[in-house]
Amino acid sequence: MSVCGCFVTSWRCLVVLSLRLLFLVPAGVPVQSGDTSPFNRVMDNLTVRQGDSVLLRCAIDNQMMRTAWLNRSTILFAGRDKWTLDERVSLQTYNNREYTIKINNVQVQDEGLYTCAVQTNLNPRTTNVHLIVQVPPTIVNISSDVSVNEGANVSVVCLATGKPEPVVTWRHLSPIAQGFLSEEEYLEIPAITKQSAGVYECSASNEVSTDIKKVQVIVNFPPYISDAKNLGVAVGQKGILRCEAIAVPTAAFEWYIEDRRIFNGLNGIQIQNKGRLSMLTFFNVSEEDYGNYTCMATNKLGNVTTSLILYGECTNHNYPLLDNLGAAQDGKSSGTGIHASAYLLMILCVQLLLKF
Repeated sequence: MSVCGCFVTSWRCLVVLSLRLLFLVPAGVPVQSGDTSPFNRVMDNLTVRQGDSVLLRCAIDNQMMRTAWLNRSTILFAGRDKWTLDERVSLQTYNNREYTIKINNVQVQDEGLYTCAVQTNLNPRTTNVHLIVQVPPTIVNISSDVSVNEGANVSVVCLATGKPEPVVTWRHLSPIAQGFLSEEEYLEIPAITKQSAGVYECSASNEVSTDIKKVQVIVNFPPYISDAKNLGVAVGQKGILRCEAIAVPTAAFEWYIEDRRIFNGLNGIQIQNKGRLSMLTFFNVSEEDYGNYTCMATNKLGNVTTSLILYGECTNHNYPLLDNLGAAQDGKSSGTGIHASAYLLMILCVQLLLKF
């Protein structure tokens, strides 16, 4: 049957031509390990990254009669004739020394054995190329942000795909970046503390690249007072009592004097809350303002209180003992405004008597 006749009955033509091409690569042709020619040998693995292009080269000579490139049992090219419908595959070089095809935008399904078959006057010769496709890692599943109470057990997961199989690592980024905590997909944190809160980074790496994603871990805990100081202010001056409390969620503040709650604007007193800081401002301090004040910080997990003293202070530097008393009182968390005022009056009287 002629080749032209084959085109009349396409299915018969396909069978005949397939048989002719397959004759070029008889099944079971052994590879002779002692043969040093560029034919009849298995080439080294050819590695390419997904999305890149690759050239499959085959050395030939002027004795060749027919040539073909096959992927497993699928014919890609027979000589110059393209058999595959894949637009990514093209003929790159075809002369009496080289027979090369090119595959663009290589994908995972392109991986496998490729055979260059050459029919000479003597016998068929084959060159095999095993194509390995590397895939960059992709984190396909990672835990959502976590919010737990202090003391709870925390478990987060990070699953990734890639080729070669990616290595997954975890590390704690904030508040201060730390070394690797785990080299597994799962990160377990037993009895978590407030110090373990922050951002955790999952990294999936292989020979191709690295993929990174992050998880926020929020640790809820009751308030604790981080800063609160007594204050000495002269009559008629401005004074601000400051109370700082750290908590998650952020604490709400209340101020009291002698078990009576103080409201914003009452008797010219202003309350300002800015995050974890609460300020009790006296714009014009009077004798009645001196005393022991209580700051209460509260969130859903509990509350905490601390005492602050607003006491009188003399601004006249002719009385250094009075100033020293104010400095000594600063920072104490107990006592009453009455006692402070009595001490102030006593020191004032002593210094006046010594002066006159």
